[in-house]
Amino acid sequence: MPKKISIFGSTGSIGTQTLEVVNQYNDLFEIDTLTTNTQIDLLYDQILKFNPKLVIINDENSYIEFQKNYNVSCKIQTGRQSLIDYSKNITCDLLVSSLVGFAGVEPTLNAINCGVDVALANKETLVSAGSIITKAAKDKNVNIYAIDSEHNAILQCLIGEDSKYIEKLILTASGGPFRKVDIGDLQNVSLKDALNHPNWSMGSKITIDSATMMNKGLELIEAFWLFDINPSQLDVVIHPQSIIHSMVQFRDGSVKAQLGLPDMRVPISFALTYPKRYNLDVPRLDLTQISKLDFYKPDLKKFKCLQLAIEILQNSPEKAVILNAANEIAVMNFLKEKIKFIDIPIVIENLLDRINLNYHQNLENLIEIDNFTRIETQKFINNLK
Repeated sequence: MPKKISIFGSTGSIGTQTLEVVNQYNDLFEIDTLTTNTQIDLLYDQILKFNPKLVIINDENSYIEFQKNYNVSCKIQTGRQSLIDYSKNITCDLLVSSLVGFAGVEPTLNAINCGVDVALANKETLVSAGSIITKAAKDKNVNIYAIDSEHNAILQCLIGEDSKYIEKLILTASGGPFRKVDIGDLQNVSLKDALNHPNWSMGSKITIDSATMMNKGLELIEAFWLFDINPSQLDVVIHPQSIIHSMVQFRDGSVKAQLGLPDMRVPISFALTYPKRYNLDVPRLDLTQISKLDFYKPDLKKFKCLQLAIEILQNSPEKAVILNAANEIAVMNFLKEKIKFIDIPIVIENLLDRINLNYHQNLENLIEIDNFTRIETQKFINNLK
């Protein structure tokens, strides 16, 4: 029987690449549900090719336009509540959670509570709600397969290993487009500059996070929850070639690394087919064509967002929900060119200092903190000169 897959965020970068992988393994998988926000033309093409049972279009105006222009046989729903309701009763074998930002937390948690395994590309889910998500996964005996190339690499390196022998998990970072830029020159960074990632093709939000290196900070927090490891055992190195995706250092001094060309279809395939591996039509790594592999320590003064995430991880991981929400609003404003690139960490640090809410281990409180942080962040940005 084919494995039934639902994809939350099927028209985004991870969603489209997931469907590319599924298309190569068309006898192994069956698409149950696809969701999008506004990209209805691409969604229509996906419906014709993969024949899902259900489609959810979050944006109601896009839903109306879709109904006006397209005729499909599958069931179509609209609105955020439709996604939430579906996730509470989801019956597929695997959910690919690739929604952007905090919006992925509630539907992912609902799916876990239904006993559905999750291939997780939405790092904000674990960053904001790590304790809740991991407890639910343990209680429901649900597997979480990280699609992020770094965590996927660690998962691959840990196969057959006992976690008690881990000394350190080392996440690699490309350094983004500003790895060689002097800290003073960040003042003049344009939106176009920040969106010009040297190695990876990703959505705009995650591309900006890579430029600020907040992406790596969020990944450290995610690794903390995924692998149940002490923050002191997590490290980041800048590796511009993006060939080594992460490493595991063991007590005996041995280091295992997972290598490959920067292609998200590889970790997606591993997450979909775990623990098996199938032939995948992607370019192969030729070590003879690589002249060198470089590694550097990140400059935490230049990449202040990474420093803020490290401080949160070491001192109060529960405040990561504030870190994440403030970052999402700051990045959104930068993408709209309402603030400068260098304003992003200033905004986040200010909100971390200003907000001190009581934290309870439940989703309702998380949503309250997230909403409050977003409102306060936007207020602070509006008052920036």
